[in-house]
This record gives sequence, C-alpha cells and structure tokens, in this order.
Amino acid sequence: MQSVLKNKIIEICDQKIRQKGENVGLSFYAFFANKNDDPELLMEAATWWIMENKLDHFEKATKIKALVQEIE
Repeated sequence: MQSVLKNKIIEICDQKIRQKGENVGLSFYAFFANKNDDPELLMEAATWWIMENKLDHFEKATKIKALVQEIE
C-alpha cells in the first residue's frame, strides 16, 4: 500500500472516530472525494478492502485503522 493512501486512511479513521465515536463505520469511499480525481489510488484502496481483506461494505474505523497500521 502506498504511504499516501495509508496515511490518508489513518487520518480519516482518526477524524471519524473523534467526530462520531468508536463504533463509527466506514466504507473505502470515505477516503475519497465525490469525484474520481485519483482512480489508481481508489482502485488500490478497493482492491485492498475487497479482494485482499474481504471486508464488508461498512466496517468499524477502529478495525480499518488497526489493519492499515499492520502494513509495513
């Protein structure tokens, strides 16, 4: 995973947890604007989320953050 994506995911997870609490759920779309301005990064996130980790559409931000932090 590119460091730019990893950092973005951690930042958004932290922000959502602060705003809505420990049980907040996210989809991988939460890390992107409502426009397709970086399709390669979006596909990397989607592949990691769907194909590599077999995650549901919505997962807890705490779980996502922990998974991402395990990546070297």
